[in-house]
Amino acid sequence: MSIIENETLFNRTEVVQLLNHIMEMELAGVVRYTHYSLMVFGYNRIPIVSWLRDQANEATLHAQEAGEWITSLGGHPSLGIGPLLETHKHDIGDILRESLESEKESIKAYRDLLSLVEGKSIALEEYARRMIHEEIKHASEVDKMLRKPGDIHIFESKEH
Repeated sequence: MSIIENETLFNRTEVVQLLNHIMEMELAGVVRYTHYSLMVFGYNRIPIVSWLRDQANEATLHAQEAGEWITSLGGHPSLGIGPLLETHKHDIGDILRESLESEKESIKAYRDLLSLVEGKSIALEEYARRMIHEEIKHASEVDKMLRKPGDIHIFESKEH
């Protein structure tokens, strides 16, 4: 008997594939945020670099956690990495807009995971919900960073 409850109620192969996709996306985030941190210049460099490196560390933890779930389900963690787009745009606004797009993709992947396991595995469901929560919080912070001082309107709703 498996320790993953109701494992027979969800498609383990599909869940492992999605977790591998998530792990690859998070690993791409590690590379992307590390790259961004090296490309920041100007007066605000130190706090921005620190924030970007914190995001790289968080992405590492997220990739590791996805990998742990993969092996818990009897799967094999991918050695792949998600897409890395080098736009050669290193203005802080460009970096943040690219980060926001990545966050949207992550939120979608975790929502997809939730839909596969909802009502079938409490542990995986809780994991997916926690990750959605964390990614939404992070996207919200990026959104706030993209706003002009004093602007309370959500950045995403503006034309850009």
